[in-house]
Amino acid sequence: MRCPRPIVCPPRCVYHDSYIPREVPYIHPIVHVNRQHIVNVPRHIYQPITRNVVVDPGYPRRYGRPYY
Repeated sequence: MRCPRPIVCPPRCVYHDSYIPREVPYIHPIVHVNRQHIVNVPRHIYQPITRNVVVDPGYPRRYGRPYY
C-alpha cells in the first residue's frame, strides 16, 4: 500500500521580534531671569530752621511792685 499524497498546509508565520533603542532628543529650554525688585525705603531728611525771637519782658518791677 502506498502512502497517499502528502497534504500541504498553508504556512504559519512565526515572528521573532527584537528591539533596537533609538534616542529621540527632547529639548527642555531653561530661561534664567534676573529680576530686580524696587523696594521703597524711607529716607528722613531733617531741615534745620533758625528763628530769631525777641522776648519782651515788659516793664521792670521794683521788688515785687510795679514800676511807675
